[in-house]
Parts: sequence; structure tokens; C-alpha cells
Amino acid sequence: MRQKPTVLAREIVASSRLFRVEAVQLRFSNGTERTYERLVGRGTGYGAVMIVAMIDADHALLVEEYCGGTDEYELSLPKGLIEPGEDVLAAANRELKEEAGFGARQLEHLTELSLSPGYMSQKIQVVLASELYEESLPGDEPEPMRVDKVNLRELSALAQHPQFSEGRALASLYLVRDLLTQRGVFIP
Repeated sequence: MRQKPTVLAREIVASSRLFRVEAVQLRFSNGTERTYERLVGRGTGYGAVMIVAMIDADHALLVEEYCGGTDEYELSLPKGLIEPGEDVLAAANRELKEEAGFGARQLEHLTELSLSPGYMSQKIQVVLASELYEESLPGDEPEPMRVDKVNLRELSALAQHPQFSEGRALASLYLVRDLLTQRGVFIP
């Protein structure tokens, strides 16, 4: 295993309400020094969840919301921040109710994914939700989210959809499709 670089200095070089940009001066094992910049959270977060909610053996729920990063309405999986005192599964069920209007009787933590590990420290917990039932909770979204669905047989087409661009969501859907196929729940 490679030796991690030595951190020579860290400095917050920019800050906003949600994020900080940290400059990290590093020395690698071969003596090369570089300064990396990375986006870090405010230090008060408890993480985030992304939910693959299966409404039947073939279909997962998608939600449409405005995304400031792309300045577009995008389709993705329900997701959100874990609140203080919540565990991953409780947060997933709450976010599912807030964003999609469904709760889940079965919740299973699958994995943790990053978005861009070269530049961001944030990670998201992927949860599989099944045995859904209708239940809504008020959320913090500025407008109601449109709920849609995707057939797990059509993930390649979803990746080409002009409103779908989130890599973590696509990876999560493929992961769930493979897992459900292995369990004999989904027949490709």
C-alpha cells in the first residue's frame, strides 16, 4: 500500500453558508510538494443519504427537483441530509416521505459513495427501500417535487435522458439492479 502524503499545512481560503474551500499543502513520499484545494462541509453535518425506493420488483422512484449546480430541473433519486440524532435508515425513510410521499417497511444500507473524491470530502450513504406505502412529511424543498419512476431494465436509456445526470444515482440504480438480480427478485 502506498504511503499517504504528509500534510504540511491546511488553510480555509473561501467560505460560504454551506461549504468551505480548503487548501492543503502536501509532500509526497518522493519529495514532491503540491497544494490541493478541496470542497469541505461546514463541519457540522451528519452526512447524507440517497434512496433507491423500489415500488415493485422492476421500478424505482425518481424525483424531479431544481438543481442549483446545473441550473436545471433534474431527475434523480430521493436524497437529503441526515439530521442530528438520526441513523442512516431513519434519515432515508424521512427523506423518502418528504420528497416522494412514500415510506418503506424495509430499509437496507448498501454502500457509501463519493461524488468527486479528488475535490470533495462529502460522501453519501446508499439505502435500498422496499415494501413502500404512501405517507408524506413536510420537507424543506421550496416547491413540490414531481415523482416519476424508472424501470431497472432501462438504465442505459435513463443515462441518456436530458434531465438525468447524477452519477451517484446511476451507480446506485445499477448496484440495486445487480443485487436484486443476485437475490432472484429482479429478472433482467
